[in-house]
Amino acid sequence: MKNTKKNIGLILASGTGSRCELEYPKQFAKVNDKTILELSIDEFENHPNINEIILVTNSEYVNKVKDIVKKTKYKKVSRVIAGGVTRKDSSYNGISSIVETNANVLIHDAVRPLVTREIITNCIESLNTYKAVCVAINSTDTIFIINEENNIVSIPKRKLLKRAQTPQCFDINIIKEAHRLANLDKSCMVTDDCGLIMNYNLSPIHIVDGSIDNIKVTFKDDIEFVKSKILEIKK
Repeated sequence: MKNTKKNIGLILASGTGSRCELEYPKQFAKVNDKTILELSIDEFENHPNINEIILVTNSEYVNKVKDIVKKTKYKKVSRVIAGGVTRKDSSYNGISSIVETNANVLIHDAVRPLVTREIITNCIESLNTYKAVCVAINSTDTIFIINEENNIVSIPKRKLLKRAQTPQCFDINIIKEAHRLANLDKSCMVTDDCGLIMNYNLSPIHIVDGSIDNIKVTFKDDIEFVKSKILEIKK
């Protein structure tokens, strides 16, 4: 059955990007003539099944992001709001601003500018069946689980390991419930939305295939990688 819910892209752009060694948050780094933030917004703005976009950023940069939205004339961006101290706080601020109950929310890191239309489409289609969806790719490396003494205690089967990406996507009601429970739970140490769903056993989380190019920009070299991929796309 076709999904009749409203699909809302919630883009988190509150990070400081200290590991990128820039004088400003990495989401504002330029790739040719656009910021990394704009590249991420573009994929949601241009997707035919995304109805609305909400941007969450550091309170210090709310006006800067509003200026970017105005200059670029994004039609789907409904609001720019201030984030919180942690990623979970920023996500909470974003989902709390959504009043619709018949909606899906696709929560995406602003610094993953190479997300594709196909990934977004597959997430939306999966939300016809599942209430929680996460994008991930296979792990090509063997992963060690270690103890506090830095000794290996186990080696999980690689075929059972996935590397998480975003978007993380949910029925709005279930993710609001997850955050409600977390806010009442002082012992909760979970930092992302899928983790909250798992922590309170609210729903199975379905995996949608991501892309090896859908990287999270963390270091300066990652910006160069994005530049090279954008040039490939333009060719």
